[in-house]
Amino acid sequence: MNYMKMAADATVVGMENKFGGPFGATLVRKGEVIVSVSNTMMRDTDPSAHAEMVAVREACKKLETMDLSDCEIYATCEPCPMCVGAILWAGIKTVYYSNTREDAAKHGFSDMHLRNYLDGTDKSSLAMIHTGGCPECDSLWETFDKINLNDVEKER
Repeated sequence: MNYMKMAADATVVGMENKFGGPFGATLVRKGEVIVSVSNTMMRDTDPSAHAEMVAVREACKKLETMDLSDCEIYATCEPCPMCVGAILWAGIKTVYYSNTREDAAKHGFSDMHLRNYLDGTDKSSLAMIHTGGCPECDSLWETFDKINLNDVEKER
């Protein structure tokens, strides 16, 4: 099965429906297609609705787990840092992609501001200020331990 073609086909449908730009992703688990989606930023008015993010969200709901470590993603374009973060949090170990970040930039979709911020070459785009000293925030760790949300995921 051509998973990359499925991602491209989902992208075309998404663009035709004005869901979002030229990006798509297919998430596969042990040879079974779980989802094949397009970017939905325009439809959802959501800057985080990149195709890889949509694929991870929909797959987690469909499979009723946040652990996608037995899945892989086929993306029409190299994932941005936000998407890589979600992919890593979901435990996915392999991403196949067709177009590069340079290809995307040639068409007005550059993520270099994110990459430059994360690698430390440009910190001017975002002020990150550690305030510390909030007892209510500090106590959240203790509350988490008492509630033991980890068991909820383990039971699935």
